[in-house]
Amino acid sequence: MPDSSLELLLDAKAIIGEGPSWDERKQLLYWVDIANGELHTYDPSKEKDRSVTLGGFVSSVVPYTETDVAVTLQHGFYQVDVRTEKMSKICELELDKPSNRFNDGKCDVRGRYWAGTMDMVERKPVGSLYRLEGKKAIKMRSGVMISNGLGWSPDDSTMYYIDSPLRKVVAFRYDPDRGTIRGGRTAVDFGSQEGNPDGMAVDREGMIWVAHWGGHRASRWNPNTGKIIEQIDVPAPNVSSCCFGGKDFRDLYITTARKGLTPSVLRRYPKSGGLFRVRTGVAGLPTNYFRP
Repeated sequence: MPDSSLELLLDAKAIIGEGPSWDERKQLLYWVDIANGELHTYDPSKEKDRSVTLGGFVSSVVPYTETDVAVTLQHGFYQVDVRTEKMSKICELELDKPSNRFNDGKCDVRGRYWAGTMDMVERKPVGSLYRLEGKKAIKMRSGVMISNGLGWSPDDSTMYYIDSPLRKVVAFRYDPDRGTIRGGRTAVDFGSQEGNPDGMAVDREGMIWVAHWGGHRASRWNPNTGKIIEQIDVPAPNVSSCCFGGKDFRDLYITTARKGLTPSVLRRYPKSGGLFRVRTGVAGLPTNYFRP
């Protein structure tokens, strides 16, 4: 169980707070507000947050160089200098699908940037999962409704993936040298769980932590047995993602969203859209850097 209570770090009131990633070199947390097109940098040592408006839909962010991060916008991958706010294109995709946008994304141990797309109306399985190497994106899966959480086992033999409406975490056999996925078994079935699985993180014991969109919580699961181990209650209905950070990687950062919440629900859960943190009893895996 967590060894301290959940704390609200930032009452950001984000429409769709998402995509947290930890920059170990700088001891900084990156996260985004998709709907507002904002890239955020949170410095826990100073308890300060800085935002840069990139425009459009910025849906994920990963550390890259000493000065730059890599992000996904509606139709592709981009590089952003967080000091100058200068943005440059890496690779654009799905320009012929104006109702699609990129959603969650992360890098694997070799620095490949994996990210998927979704139908913004959330009605059709017209999204795909891509793997970016250098400036070339390779389609790895198609027929996706809402491409979401990604993660890898500590030994990199398994890749976990979430297509939210399916209410499952799927485990693929993963080849880290070639960046390929095979098979696809159900590691976690949300079944009667409240909400849909969204973003996720993996700890050093190989357990997976999943955010519940519409479920007021983040939960820890054993992907080998499919059993829930523990859960963290969050005072916001739409819990969107989580990642480990801090010097010992025992700080679990949790993003939330205000999207779709009525005024009455927001009065009950005024911290919705906030950035939270909780100390955990186990260390998590570090965020992988983008290495094209």
